[in-house]
Amino acid sequence: MGDAPSRAACTWASGAVYVRGRVAALRDDDAGAEPESAGQAGQRPEDEPGQGVVTAFGRQLKLFRTRAGLERAEFGKLVGYAAQSIASFEQGRRIPPPRFIDRSDEVLDAGGVLKALKEEVARAQYPAFFRDAARLEAEALELFLHATQAVPGLLQTEEYTRALLAMRRPLLDEDTIEQRVASRAARQDIFGRWPAPLMSFVIDEAVLRRPYGGNVVLRGVLERLLLIGQKRNVEIQVMPVNREDNAGVDGPFTLITTKTGDPVAYLEVQGRSILLTDRNEVRSLAARYGIIRSQALSPQETTELIEKLLGEL
Repeated sequence: MGDAPSRAACTWASGAVYVRGRVAALRDDDAGAEPESAGQAGQRPEDEPGQGVVTAFGRQLKLFRTRAGLERAEFGKLVGYAAQSIASFEQGRRIPPPRFIDRSDEVLDAGGVLKALKEEVARAQYPAFFRDAARLEAEALELFLHATQAVPGLLQTEEYTRALLAMRRPLLDEDTIEQRVASRAARQDIFGRWPAPLMSFVIDEAVLRRPYGGNVVLRGVLERLLLIGQKRNVEIQVMPVNREDNAGVDGPFTLITTKTGDPVAYLEVQGRSILLTDRNEVRSLAARYGIIRSQALSPQETTELIEKLLGEL
């Protein structure tokens, strides 16, 4: 958690507290695929039912639908969703996908009112504390990540993510697991973004040897690492377990260069997370990351190691 401020200089935003260059968050990273056919509802919001932007969107949607004189079933046929899904969206129990919002705005002649809420509705798929970090990640010019416990969420397969979430204690219910699998997969849209951000990942070798979910799941995530590592804007490196000098022993962290060029850092452990914006603190972590990269295997050596690990499965 961030240190307490010496004077009243805190503001609340998206469920996090900004404290003298830090965002002190209260929960861990719970790190949206759109439905393919009618009858499939969107994701469950991380907001409590009856609260937040998802509920506000639902109320607006219902007002425009009733103004148009359409029953839920009629409206659903026009936008390609079942009446049950429309009810879930209107009651704030599911997060409507962007495609649904665009189509609804057109069908209901909402004049852009529904589309104006699209970005905020999309952010509701994440826990309140993580929304600022998710926004910064999605818009980043540069993203450097050091991982010591699990393959980073941006590189995970859905099966790997599901296995990690299934191991949580206390146990998560199945609906929550599936929602979080979808929201983590949605973050991976960053790989299709243009201009492409520069991305670097350094992963402890031990992470790639842990068979979370079984060998089939591990094989899938190792193959994904090879695939993503071929992208010109991405470098993946492994920190070997036999390194006698490892500057990353203090744990995982993420460095983000925002779209305005400002550097921030994100740290997370045991149900707590901090978003650092103090330049001196971020500069210290950036220097550490540079040393970690120099100690890790090169991208080519990393590819060879991953291929070796695949051959052993």
